[in-house]
Amino acid sequence: MVFMEYRKLNLLRLLLGTFVFLSGIITENVINEFFLLFWIYLTAYILLGFDIVFKALKNILRGQIFDENFLMSLATIGAFAINQPAEAVVVMLFYQTGEYFQEMAVEKSKKSISDLMDIRADYANIEKNGSIIKVDPASVNIGDHILIKPGEKIPLDGIVTEGVSFIDTSALTGESVPRKANESSEVLSGCVNISGVLTVKVTKTFGESTVSKIIDLVENSASKKAKTEKFITKFARIYTPVVVVIAVFLAVLPPLFFDGIWNDWIHRALVFLVISCPCALVLSIPLGFFAGLGKAARNGILIKGGNFLEAFNSLGTVIFDKTGTITKGNFDVTSIKGANGYSESELLKLTAFAQIYSNHPIALSILREYDIKQNKEINRENLSDYTETAGCGVSVKYNGKVINAGNKKMMLNNGIEINETTDTGTNVFVSYDGTYIGHIIISDELKPDSLGIVPLLKSRGVQKTVMLTGDNHHIADSIAKQLGIDEAYGGLLPNEKVQKMEILNAQKPAGTVIAFAGDGINDAPVLAMADIGIAMGALGSDAAIEAADVVLMTDEISKLAAAIDISRFTRKIVRQNIVFTLGIKLIFLLGGAFGLASMWEAVFADVGVSLLAILNSSRILRKKVI
Repeated sequence: MVFMEYRKLNLLRLLLGTFVFLSGIITENVINEFFLLFWIYLTAYILLGFDIVFKALKNILRGQIFDENFLMSLATIGAFAINQPAEAVVVMLFYQTGEYFQEMAVEKSKKSISDLMDIRADYANIEKNGSIIKVDPASVNIGDHILIKPGEKIPLDGIVTEGVSFIDTSALTGESVPRKANESSEVLSGCVNISGVLTVKVTKTFGESTVSKIIDLVENSASKKAKTEKFITKFARIYTPVVVVIAVFLAVLPPLFFDGIWNDWIHRALVFLVISCPCALVLSIPLGFFAGLGKAARNGILIKGGNFLEAFNSLGTVIFDKTGTITKGNFDVTSIKGANGYSESELLKLTAFAQIYSNHPIALSILREYDIKQNKEINRENLSDYTETAGCGVSVKYNGKVINAGNKKMMLNNGIEINETTDTGTNVFVSYDGTYIGHIIISDELKPDSLGIVPLLKSRGVQKTVMLTGDNHHIADSIAKQLGIDEAYGGLLPNEKVQKMEILNAQKPAGTVIAFAGDGINDAPVLAMADIGIAMGALGSDAAIEAADVVLMTDEISKLAAAIDISRFTRKIVRQNIVFTLGIKLIFLLGGAFGLASMWEAVFADVGVSLLAILNSSRILRKKVI
């Protein structure tokens, strides 16, 4: 809103300045009175250029002398000094016109990011003294119940305690299909309640909510500059003082040593200064990366900075976690095989007892199967000494005897001999009181888009694909063969994944980067180690947002290909802008130095190049990706 008012004020100033300038042109053709013309042009100059001169003076006092404001002020004041007030005014007129249209172009390019900022809700409905009142979401505490009406944004993360509705998650995920929410469903801030009324128990404060984390991530993304952006910034710092020195030599040397006319060469030097303004480069390059980040956000790919966006251009190795990354993570019990005299029902019961305190997807699938088949509530009074070993399994005492449920490593660590199996799926081996009693097979389903991910990545220059998983080697090899993954390593504990990542990082081809895609919770250490850490579908995961460099909001691994495409198109546009801008600058600089370009042509070229570069950057937002 403030920006709109500011732009209206600028437009009014621009129109008024133009009117005064045109009045001067008419007066010059009718009366040609020097002092009258001087004051008319000075008035137009003040209207159009006072802010430029003010910024230049302020920057000089701060020690920041060489910028476009300084160049424009020096050139236009110089034009007044050599009795060319009309040229001084037209320089400011063209420059301000260009700035106005540049602001419009920039605002349009940033719209995808500003739209994302609108996902924050302004209020939360909370019940007090029997009535519903609107309060600031920041004042709501964990455990409070909030009411969300149809059409309202969800202000805070929570669990539905009452009601059924459909939720529009497109602002966070880019998915157009609404998701159903009913009792016990998790809902996330930033989404929109479409149909029914929901009562939600708040699970996170406003500062820790998903919407706050995402907004903070996007707002800070522009601060992490790509190498190209850093180069342009350094280039401008050196380039600007160099062209000022050249302009001084151009104004002074020919009249002193080659009988040049002072007015003529000073005029050429002033034209040279106007042309030399680096604003097209300084503005269009960061805007290109900003547009790339915005395009990625529109497609459900949150990238933490231009440096990570640029890194996708050099992606040589991609490492996948299995569960929740290339598989759905929806486990189902597919087989129960008892041993040493234990029946399937006894094995299932004891395994469920062991998993009662675990939140692991495998444990939840076993508990779900126990509930379906035996429909009995587990008596926790007989259970004690529960422990969970990362990457191995769980153990608990039942009636004073130990139940172990986990992978082969857990059995070996406890000195328990097992029956080997080649069944496809995740094997949960179980022992009771030191005796092996059988195993349960859990199967996970591949995500539909996982089947084509390797060809997509290979077609985009990725040289090597690897899968690291805690699941057994048989399953790892089977999935790797099915998907075409180059290497697969199974049976890895979290610390072993880190060790394997270190080896793969050392082996990556020179000039390439390595990416790891995981669920963002158990794999946080590996995510942090990778050149590009990619968290899958981590909407509710603080660990993912903190540890990862990229968050794929839609939980689709195929978005990696889209990220590469956006990165490459962004690089293409940025390079075009650099070559085009420097090429046109060089031509007009030479023209200005040899007296072939006037002040009017100089500023028109500068503003025109800036606008064309910015419009070229905006093409990124219209780029179609898979």
